[in-house]
Amino acid sequence: MRLFLDRLYMLAGGLAAVFMVGVLVAITLSIATRQLGIHIAGLDAYAGYSMAAAGFLALAHTFKQGEHIRVTLLLSALPARGSLRLDIFALVVACLISADLAWYSVKLVIDSHSFHDISTGEDATPLWIPQIAMALGTVIFLIAVIDETILRLRGVPESSAKEIAHE
Repeated sequence: MRLFLDRLYMLAGGLAAVFMVGVLVAITLSIATRQLGIHIAGLDAYAGYSMAAAGFLALAHTFKQGEHIRVTLLLSALPARGSLRLDIFALVVACLISADLAWYSVKLVIDSHSFHDISTGEDATPLWIPQIAMALGTVIFLIAVIDETILRLRGVPESSAKEIAHE
């Protein structure tokens, strides 16, 4: 299971990188075509869709790498037992918040699809298509937060959790 989860987080991070390249390509193409006097409808929108996809798909990988911003001043000032309790409490709250975010992200995709919602820009893209990346990213992030919470409840400290992942 550990290997599957780590590969899932890596895959999401890899997809985020692909979408970052998509942002670069869309913006570069937009600049180049503007200089040539050619207009390609929707390039700005696709750059925005790619940027949003990159951000949401990177959430889980970034979280599991310990790269999200954390305030460790309070955690380090507490004794080990108190620090662990506060960390678990924060992770449980993060589970609730990320579950809510994932639920509404998936619901947004479903609603956009059922209402045939389209972009108001020149591209007229059905909005459920770019919203899939947001929903997928938030669901994978929820899985990562639950994974981290379970590890912490089992007494695995954050640094050890990374070492277990690489064994």
